[in-house]
Amino acid sequence: MDQMIPVASSQSKASTRVIGISLGDPTGIGPEIVLRALAERPNLPVLVFGERHVLDATSKALGLPPLDDSRLREVPTTKAGTIVAGAPNFDSARAQMAYLDAATHAAISGEVTALCTAPISKSWIAKTGFEFPGHTEFLAARTATTEFAMMLAGPKLRVVLATTHIALRDVPTSLKPDDVSRAIVLAGRALVSQFKVGRARIAVAGLNPHAGESGRFGDEETRLVEPGIEQARARLGRERLPAIVSGPYPPDAVFRQAALGEFDAVVALYHDQGLIPVKLLHFDEAVNITLGLPFIRTSPDHGTAYAIAGTGRANHSSFLSALDLAARLSA
Repeated sequence: MDQMIPVASSQSKASTRVIGISLGDPTGIGPEIVLRALAERPNLPVLVFGERHVLDATSKALGLPPLDDSRLREVPTTKAGTIVAGAPNFDSARAQMAYLDAATHAAISGEVTALCTAPISKSWIAKTGFEFPGHTEFLAARTATTEFAMMLAGPKLRVVLATTHIALRDVPTSLKPDDVSRAIVLAGRALVSQFKVGRARIAVAGLNPHAGESGRFGDEETRLVEPGIEQARARLGRERLPAIVSGPYPPDAVFRQAALGEFDAVVALYHDQGLIPVKLLHFDEAVNITLGLPFIRTSPDHGTAYAIAGTGRANHSSFLSALDLAARLSA
């Protein structure tokens, strides 16, 4: 499962830009949101990595159009009747790992040009031996990517995280100038080469209230954030990437400034600092993008939602946005 696969060159990729979709946890809302999204994009070339019996049961129960055979890559893992919406078990845990593994292999080999991942259950997939905090770290390990970051993107606000899934109490001691620099550089590359913004305007949030107010509320801005900004400016200059990097800004104002168009992206220093404003503005539209991988990877910004799985109440807007963005960026 963890064997490294050489990443395909751009010349070896298929001329038709097929988007790979991993079905995620089959007992969550993944099957429903995938079927709903693909019903709205009947002509989009996709390959769903999952199981026919799971998708057929979902389409029959919810009255959704069945998935055409040409859009499915069967990953036989479970038996019909063992997967029940809203009731995760060891079979569904193994299945979501198998789907993800097969889809990742296809992305690395160049069979698909982008990967859009439906939600997994981090707690259940861990029972299969999955040792990563989530998709992002797994995909980075499989592709031997050492510099990567999570971007959350909505219609008005893009946020890149310098740290991700660590406890809030650990942020001041875990954060390094290199983390800030890496997030800035990856944001700049993505904004220029994929989002085509021209000159990237990147703001960096401070860690403390008022961005420390000249050390009155902490020295992390001068000790960690400002050196990271200077490192990033130097790296972006060497790469000749057109970017303006500024900050650190008071975190209670910078996201509003970006949403109003003053910046193309904000680098946030910890998970909730960045995700709270994104989810406030774009809860049903936000897309998670993994920066730094050798292929495009997007996902919806929500989980498996077991409580509503199988009820027909799942909102597929975020997955549809992730799918559309994967298609646009890979083109």
